[in-house]
Amino acid sequence: MAATELPSSGEDWLQTLHEAADAGDEARFARYVADVALPELARALETFPYDERAHLLANSGVTDSARLLLYLNRDAAVHLATELGVPALAEAAQDLNASELAELTDVLDGELAHGLLERCDIVRRREVESLLAYDEGTAARIMHRDVVTVRADAAIAVVHRYLQRRQALPANTDQLMVIDRDGRFRGVLAVTDLFTAEPTASVGDVMDAEALIIEPEHDQHAIMRLFLDRDLLSAPVVAPDGNLLGRIIASDVMDLVEDRAEHAMLARDGLDEDTDLFAPLIASARKRAIWLGINLGTAFLAAAVIGQFEATLEALVALAVLMPVVASMGGIAGSQTLSLAIRGLAQGQILPTNRNWLLGKEVGIGALNGVLWSLVVGGIAGLWYLNAGLGVVIGIALIINMIAAAIAGIIVPLVLGRFGFDPAISGPVVLTTVTDVVGFLSFLGLATLFLL
Repeated sequence: MAATELPSSGEDWLQTLHEAADAGDEARFARYVADVALPELARALETFPYDERAHLLANSGVTDSARLLLYLNRDAAVHLATELGVPALAEAAQDLNASELAELTDVLDGELAHGLLERCDIVRRREVESLLAYDEGTAARIMHRDVVTVRADAAIAVVHRYLQRRQALPANTDQLMVIDRDGRFRGVLAVTDLFTAEPTASVGDVMDAEALIIEPEHDQHAIMRLFLDRDLLSAPVVAPDGNLLGRIIASDVMDLVEDRAEHAMLARDGLDEDTDLFAPLIASARKRAIWLGINLGTAFLAAAVIGQFEATLEALVALAVLMPVVASMGGIAGSQTLSLAIRGLAQGQILPTNRNWLLGKEVGIGALNGVLWSLVVGGIAGLWYLNAGLGVVIGIALIINMIAAAIAGIIVPLVLGRFGFDPAISGPVVLTTVTDVVGFLSFLGLATLFLL
């Protein structure tokens, strides 16, 4: 009998999983996920409704359920952990290292996290609690503790024998960490140098004593920049007292980059990466209702501005037709500036010393584009309604709004960041409010003054 070829990933594979689940064929489902990596399995489970995931996981044959939770979005992880229960979760979590366990307690929080830590032995619990003392997103929370250490006075031949006895190295090991008798960091020994050096040479002769190090408090944005700018595969994490704490590897940074890209994409609509597409109806509606309510408030503010010019709109109906043009052009211009400003802040490019120059540049761009497009829009409006005054008014309003949009695109993320708000989430709402209010106010105000 010919062997059955199993789809390994992608849409066909997911479709096969759903067909097996719909048919109640648990053996078939388990067969198709048997050799799948945990991140793939996590993404697959997220395509099923909430209430089916625990049953599917229980019958999948997967024993690494605690580590699987780390690859799920927060909502899905909490729900699945609740279904598993603390005893089963604690048993599955025994294979997690301290960093992974700290990350899992962060994801779960509350009673689940407390129950999980209570079932750890005292040494493991203290190790996890020492990591939790650092802020989320810092190097200490991202790092791995599975480092291979050697002494500077050891001979290269001795290190060779030591590695042969180990038989295996931790994943993504491109360098060994060199420490002294007290565990203080002294440098790194690249694996490539290790195998090309003379066997009689000492580690101290070959190691890089000036290797870049990362402090445990470094935030993830600084870490991403270091890895991307210097093309690093790994880097040691060293405490201020010189003690080696662990290492950060490139795959961790790639996860951060992916999370950041997903966050930026969803934040535009007030969502986040923990939003579950297949979450229950009420929970999903509640999350989105909050954002809709905020937008409704800003919409009423713009409507209130328009309401002040009812008489103007009644006298000149063309204004109602052209109002969206002014608001839309300002909104697009502001969004361009806002996106660049948010990226600049995330990459640490916007500093107190260059903010004013950047603001002046963006105002200049807004003014130039405003003049250009005011001529186009003003000319079209004037010819359309055979009213040159209307063309002049909408042209001036367009210039005003595009300059205001440029200013808001820089100022809004700076102000929001200072008060602890995420500019990627809150920025677009504030910017839209500014461009709508300024656009309507300038257009209708100028029309009231000069056309009636």
